[in-house]
Order: sequence, then structure tokens, then C-alpha cells
Amino acid sequence: MRKESQWKTSTGFILASAGSAIGLGAMWKFPYMAGMYGGGAFLLMFLLFTILVGLPLLIMEFIVGRVGRTYTTEIYSKLTNKKWLNIIGWNGNIAVFVLFGFYSVIGGWIVIYIGIVLMQLLHVLPSGLTDIAFESIISNPVYTIMGQFIFIGLTCAIVMLGVEKGLEKASKIMMPLLFIFLLVIVAKSLSLEGASEGVRFLFQPRTEDITMESMLFALGQSFFALSLGTTGMITYASYASKEMTIKSSALSIVVMNIFISILAGLAIFPALQVFGYEPTEGPGLLFKVLPLVFDKMHYGTLFYFTFLILFLFAALTSSISLLELNVSNLTRNDNSKRSRVALLTSLAVLIISIPAMLSFGSLSHIQFGAGTIFDNMDFLVSNILMPLGALATTLVVGQLLDKNLLKQGFGSDRFKFFYPWYALVKYVLPFVILAVFILQLL
Repeated sequence: MRKESQWKTSTGFILASAGSAIGLGAMWKFPYMAGMYGGGAFLLMFLLFTILVGLPLLIMEFIVGRVGRTYTTEIYSKLTNKKWLNIIGWNGNIAVFVLFGFYSVIGGWIVIYIGIVLMQLLHVLPSGLTDIAFESIISNPVYTIMGQFIFIGLTCAIVMLGVEKGLEKASKIMMPLLFIFLLVIVAKSLSLEGASEGVRFLFQPRTEDITMESMLFALGQSFFALSLGTTGMITYASYASKEMTIKSSALSIVVMNIFISILAGLAIFPALQVFGYEPTEGPGLLFKVLPLVFDKMHYGTLFYFTFLILFLFAALTSSISLLELNVSNLTRNDNSKRSRVALLTSLAVLIISIPAMLSFGSLSHIQFGAGTIFDNMDFLVSNILMPLGALATTLVVGQLLDKNLLKQGFGSDRFKFFYPWYALVKYVLPFVILAVFILQLL
């Protein structure tokens, strides 16, 4: 399909897909969502949804991408001969466009923090990670617009390079380094006095915290963290060679996602009690707590700067997949258009992201629906567009596609996993997604 854009190795495909899935979903969003919706109860529901719903859906999206091997705005008509089903692909395009809009706000924060810590290292600013004032930074429109501009610009530049020249090579180096740094942070966080209370909060589920609202957000988090329902994983799988194993790739991504989510929780929650923060701090939780943890380390400023660079890469692996989906659908593999389309799409994303960015400053008084403008963009994508996209794809795969075609896409199956997977997709998952989706509206 696209000779110019192919993953060279299975490792590159898995790490880049994991980076796309993990990105800010596991590292940034999981801790603050767990903090707001019950800690251990949220983790339990997230694990159940990720394993029982997320993994089968990820395998499903990989199969659709592998057997369809075309653009997501055309893949459904190609597989079913029903052109109107391409609306599922366009739903994914809209979802990732809006997602990139509010996602770039967080990416901009990372860029700002990198700039501040770098100036501390160069002694342009007084050194001291505890002096970084999160609220004043994110409410400053000059800083935040500049940070977003740089973040979106970096994303655009890498997408212009293409898949194998930019993302795959970097993923093989940066993702393992990120894992190592997270382990170091967790070790330090767990060594703080009073850390056991935070560990208990993360791993001890309380039945009173299991509500329909927390269940809905746990399902939304599993979709968000695995990039499900946006057709992004379908796009990545369409770049994969026919030799790459679908099941092991999906399982590796899910395991890494769970592992990073738990590590992020262990990095944050044990430190909360020590530094006097509440678990319900919201989207800024990671940015408020981690500088205080690093401040307790020898050469903490240098280590925090290195971590931020790796954190930026994790964010970029996600944003690249978001931009790539729209670019690939609009260029139709005409690489002469790639740079222009990437630039115009990035500019449009920057424009729609400004209200989300200002919702932490001059527009913070505008509250409706799920909360601020940022919160509503997040809710629209994570709790409406993603579940709708996943539900629609599940119905197409389970009800319309030829079983033998799916078995072929599933690959070798000596343990007979295809049949329980197919039964889940055909008979169970549509009702699970639909039930949770309807209950949130009641």
C-alpha cells in the first residue's frame, strides 16, 4: 500500500505503537484520573477494562488495519462494500483532531518546564525545583502559546520525515530510557517518609468508590491510553508487514501500558502525603508533584531535565500518531503534499487548542458540561467519540466481515485463541460498550 511508510522491524512497530498508546495517557492522565475517581477502585476497573475490553479491541483494530491496508476514511467501504460506513473513519479523524487540540496543551506545559529547568541548569534562573509555580505558568498565555507552538511544530516536523525516518528509530532508544527513569522516580518516591499511605491509596480498592461515573471514566481511560476508537492503531497496523504478529504485539502494548500506568501512580501517590497535595488535584498533578520528588535527589535538577526530555518524547509519540492519521488520509500517499498538509493541519490544531489552553487562565470562568473547555474537549473524545468509534468497528468486524478473512488476519493460532476472541467481539463487547455509554447519559 505505502512503500514509503513501513515499519522496518517488529520492535520498532511495538515501541512506536506503545508510545502512541502510552504517551500522556499512562504517564499524565492515569494518575490524575485515579486520584479523582478512587485510587485503588479506579485501578481495578481500569485493569479489568484494559484486559477484557481493551486488548480484544486492540487486536481487532490491528486486524482491520492489516487486512484493509488503506486509509481509514476508505478502509470500511473496502472491507464491506458499504461506502456509508466510512463515517467511522471520519469519526476517528474528528476525534484525533480534537484530541490533538487539548493534548497539545499538556505538551506545551512539558516544553515550558524544559525551558525553565534548562535556565536553572545554566544559572539564568535561581536553581530550585520547588520554586516552579505551576498555576502561574499555565495561566500565562504568552508561555502557554509559545509552548504549544513548539510542541505542535516538533510534531509536524517529525510527521514530515515519515514513519521509518523519524518515529521508529527514536522509539528504540527513548522508550527504554523512559522506563528506566520511571523506575528511578518510583524508587525515590517510595523511599519518602509516609509513602505507604500513597501505595495503599493506589492498590486498596474501596467499594464506595465504584460508581457508574468512575466506571465510565475507567473505560474512557482504557480507550484513551490504548488509542482505541480513533482508528489510529488501524493506521499503524496498515504500515506493518504481514510477518508481524498481531496478538503478541497487542499483548506487549497492553502490558507496557499497564506497567507504565502503575509506575506513574507509584511515582505520584506516595509523594502526595509528604508534600501536602490532595489526589484530586486534577490535570496538573504530575507537574506539581514530580519536581518535589526530584528535588530530594542528588543532581535532581539535571535528572529532572533528562526526564522531561524523555517525557516530551512520550508525548510526541502520541501526538505524531494523531497528526499522521489526518495527514495520511488527506495526502493519499502523495508525498509531495505531505509537508503542506502537515503544516496546514498543525495550524488548524493550534487554533482550536487556544480555548483549551486559556481554560486554565483567562477563560477558566467558563464552566459547562464536564467542566472547563479543556475538560469538555477531553470528555468529548475520551467518553463519546472513542467509545462510538470502537463500538462501530466492533459491529463491523463482528457482524459484517468474513470470518475466514478475520482468521487470516489473526495469524497462526495453535492455542485456538481466535474463537474466544471472535465471540467476545461479536457477542459481548458491543453490549458492554453500549451499556456503559448509555448509562452515562442517564
